[in-house]
Amino acid sequence: MKEIKVYNPATFTTRFMKPELKSILKPEKGKFFVVRVEDIYQLITGSIPASRSTTHSCLFLTEGEARMKVGGQSYTIHKGEMLFVPAGQVFSFEEGDVNKGFFCNFHSDTLAGWFNKFEFLKVWGNPMIRLNEQTAQFVLHLFQRLLFDYTLHGLKNPDIIQLYLVTLLSEAKQAYQPLSDHNNLMSRFKELIFSKIKSVHQVSDYASLLNITPNHLNKTVKTLTGKSPTKWIDEAIVLEAKVLLVQSELTISEVANEVGFEDPSYFSRLFKKYEGVTPSDFRKMIEKS
Repeated sequence: MKEIKVYNPATFTTRFMKPELKSILKPEKGKFFVVRVEDIYQLITGSIPASRSTTHSCLFLTEGEARMKVGGQSYTIHKGEMLFVPAGQVFSFEEGDVNKGFFCNFHSDTLAGWFNKFEFLKVWGNPMIRLNEQTAQFVLHLFQRLLFDYTLHGLKNPDIIQLYLVTLLSEAKQAYQPLSDHNNLMSRFKELIFSKIKSVHQVSDYASLLNITPNHLNKTVKTLTGKSPTKWIDEAIVLEAKVLLVQSELTISEVANEVGFEDPSYFSRLFKKYEGVTPSDFRKMIEKS
């Protein structure tokens, strides 16, 4: 099976940002970059459809609000709040938000051995963090320090960049609250869906991979999230399909096959059930936007 295209920062900015962005970002933007939100938002050429990135991103607001869909959930953040998009996670957002703050993008390698210490950089973690006033000030100063060094030196001082980035993420970790469905079984279930959704669609198969009964998986997931495992799986399938419909020129039948359906009509019915439009109509909407 083909892999859904995953943008690196260079290809993403080329496709969705105005050329003026080149004057802000340094050559090694695939490893790390930090900018003011108000500087980068005005360079976005339109709404960003369902996409993926090879790097993690972090948005921190000092004014206004920002709306973004991360995975299958929609989030709105305000002053003193942060929103993370883990590498590989699907995200999208509309244009038109009015805000100020900082946007940081970084590769896992930038964190070296620190990566696994931050749950919000995992696809099953809570991407939204609310900071208290004091912590928000600490985070603000750290972003200002990162931007100062990045603007002057790019990545010529990697130790300084790593030190301040890890410190910033550590401050966020202090304020981090796990999702209400936080549970080892639920986390493992989400991780499996993320990695196997193109080939595994049955609740019984996920239960087998988790070494539990389907009944136990059904009860646990429904109790923790209010949604059945089947709905989690269906929503993940549709999310995968949306990315393919945006990022590839595959036919609807080929997209159906990529997400594990031999019957394109069944796939189209499932897609319309959750999106309200057929896959072909969805693609036309994106092309017109």
